[in-house]
Amino acid sequence: MFKGYDSEVSGFTDYFSVRRRWFRVVPLAVLARFLPAQTPHPQDEMPVPGVREDVTLPNGKKQRDEILKLDYDENLKDARNLMDLAKSFELELEKSDRFVLSLGLLKKLDDMDKITKRIRNRMRH
Repeated sequence: MFKGYDSEVSGFTDYFSVRRRWFRVVPLAVLARFLPAQTPHPQDEMPVPGVREDVTLPNGKKQRDEILKLDYDENLKDARNLMDLAKSFELELEKSDRFVLSLGLLKKLDDMDKITKRIRNRMRH
């Protein structure tokens, strides 16, 4: 009687060991099926909104590259203007009294805010 019992237990544990192996393998297979393939993406190809990818200008350059170059140049110009405004703001602030607030200082702050918003908008798009 014990002999038959041992064979039943052995078959029982074999069934669960096979099942355990399948529970390890099947999720990995399903996960591998749904993971995207690793395809190389060009690092320097950044899409510019509103511009088609294949537009080439008459001089042979891509329109996207020219737009990005112009945006970069404008950002540099605005950054220089921002630095000049900040320096002049600092000088006027040092000249003024602690009890007196000049309207020119507030205007310079507003101008600096406008310049930073322009730069930020160009960099986001």
